[in-house]
Amino acid sequence: MSISCRTAIAALAFALASCSLALAQLAPDQATIAAVAAGTLKEAKASAWGFDPEDSTAQLQAAINSGVPKLIVDTMTGPWIVMPLTLVSNQEITFEEGVELLARRGEYHDSNATLMTASNAENIILSGYGATFRMWREDYDNAELYTHAEWRHALSIRSSSNIKVLGLTFADSGGDGIYLGTATAGVTNKNVEIRDVTCIRNYRQGISVITAEDLLIENTVMRDTAGTPPMAGIDFEPNNPGERLVNCVMRNCLTENNRTYGYVLAISPLNATSEPISMRFENCRSVNDGGMGFTYAAGGSIETAVGGMVEFVDCSVEGSVGAGIAVIKPARQGFVRFVDCSLVNTGQKDIAPIVFRSGRDTDDACGGAEFVNLRVTDTRLDKPMAYLDYGGVAIDRVSGDLVLIDPQGEETRVTLTPEILARWMPQINLRDIPRLGLEGLALQPLATQPEDATPVWPWQRRVGQYLVYAAAGDQVSFRGDLAQVGTYAGVEMPVTITAPSGEVVHRASVPFQGEATVGFTAPETGVYTVIADGGGNKMRLSDWSHPMALTGGGKELRFMQFAGELQFYVPEGTTTFGVRVWGEGVGEGVQATLINPVGEVVGSVDDQVQTYQFEIELEEPSPGAVWTLRTARPGHTTWEDFYVDLRGIPPLLTPRGAALLAPAGN
Repeated sequence: MSISCRTAIAALAFALASCSLALAQLAPDQATIAAVAAGTLKEAKASAWGFDPEDSTAQLQAAINSGVPKLIVDTMTGPWIVMPLTLVSNQEITFEEGVELLARRGEYHDSNATLMTASNAENIILSGYGATFRMWREDYDNAELYTHAEWRHALSIRSSSNIKVLGLTFADSGGDGIYLGTATAGVTNKNVEIRDVTCIRNYRQGISVITAEDLLIENTVMRDTAGTPPMAGIDFEPNNPGERLVNCVMRNCLTENNRTYGYVLAISPLNATSEPISMRFENCRSVNDGGMGFTYAAGGSIETAVGGMVEFVDCSVEGSVGAGIAVIKPARQGFVRFVDCSLVNTGQKDIAPIVFRSGRDTDDACGGAEFVNLRVTDTRLDKPMAYLDYGGVAIDRVSGDLVLIDPQGEETRVTLTPEILARWMPQINLRDIPRLGLEGLALQPLATQPEDATPVWPWQRRVGQYLVYAAAGDQVSFRGDLAQVGTYAGVEMPVTITAPSGEVVHRASVPFQGEATVGFTAPETGVYTVIADGGGNKMRLSDWSHPMALTGGGKELRFMQFAGELQFYVPEGTTTFGVRVWGEGVGEGVQATLINPVGEVVGSVDDQVQTYQFEIELEEPSPGAVWTLRTARPGHTTWEDFYVDLRGIPPLLTPRGAALLAPAGN
């Protein structure tokens, strides 16, 4: 080939490359922009504001900010690569088929960075049949690249009204495919319609609904959620009593292959002051989800829990690892109905296809559910319902009829009579030994310390409350640790120290996945309260310089994977007390052994999932003595969270070998 020929070919290649670059990089169309600004053009393509294949954030945000009533995001030579975008009111945006709105890779380091957000906005339509919003989930999960977080959503709708989301796919976010929350406290989302949408491979949830009124989700698929808990298809989870779940409807929806739940209603933050919930699910399916299919969890008592009604009609759960249906709520506050629904081979690693679970902070009966023609296909039809009882709590207001279908297809109809329920879901018979409070109780270091040993300091989950005794002028110190649980997001752990007088005397923090020494000078003599909040992760305060004890602040104490010995004081004159232990929930248990002051084993349990109470009746009143509770990995069940609840004695636990506190005068 001659030199002139090669030169000509090179020139042609350069010209073609230049032409391709010119096609990829579009300059703004000033005439169109001016017509939109003048109000004479009501519809425009986003490319009129330009296009940059490396980063089109400025161009697309300018197109949105123009306020053009109808904006068409048109197909270009590649994806629209953007940084976080903000929507405006009174606008319809249509994404052409094949368009991809793609998060710019290597960005979105802010934990709340969202691909697109509507905040305090109204009258918006986002339509995109065959179009996709996509982020980089695997990057955000890489601790070497990103600070862990669960809020990098693909679409965030906050305190907004009259919003439609139609036909779009939301994939690979660092949080939820779609999030409905608040931008202004107390302002819910109203009249939101999500239809023909697919949420796939998102990090936390397919969809999270924090607050909504007049919500319709129809013909929507939520699958393959995995990353950070809860990892559900859809999660209805208010954050505070002022939020709402009113007139929320899901119709013809599918959750599939999500790491945990299919449809979960985690509504415990709502209470009796909240607007009663009203929710309806029609022809919704859960297929091969890794947790429970349909879950309704509302904490509290008859007086404190939120009221309202939830209905599932013509819905089904197939192949779930957890129970097909789980109900965790007071029987006489709120109600749930299942009408013409079906469960097929559900609860593969659960205790039954249908599970009820009592609340931990109430003695009110659990239940409040009706099953109308519920079809259950399973191999365990001798006990299709089970009850996890955490405190001798009754089951009430459970009624209806089940159609039990064995593997051969034979059907048996069973009416849920009290006798049937008693056989399937027996109540634990626990002696009612009340908790004692610490109000008005003077504490001091125990005069005779327990046998010298090196303390094994326990890990706790979420909030830890500690009491420490110091004299005025003492230098008090301890160490704080904060470790990650799974892929839970983490921030610094706040530590607050309050003096006996009630005044906060010191604040400190412990870094996420780190440790710190905390110290303060005691301004007065007495018992100081130390509270540390580790969020969803595990925390530990250890190496105390002064006598201390853990306490539950009027509730049980929550531990995580603690194998060691905890000591507690049984005051002089005590004749009866109880020590309750239980695991976190289905599949999570604990091994526990109770040891008396002379080293004798009084009782032992293993794989304890439900509440077990060591009930102690002393032949002679206690002279004032130290008992020991040893906890360890269970033999067969999962070893994670477990609880300890002291009844009839001061709720104070101290690791063996550490100086403990006891009521003054003993």
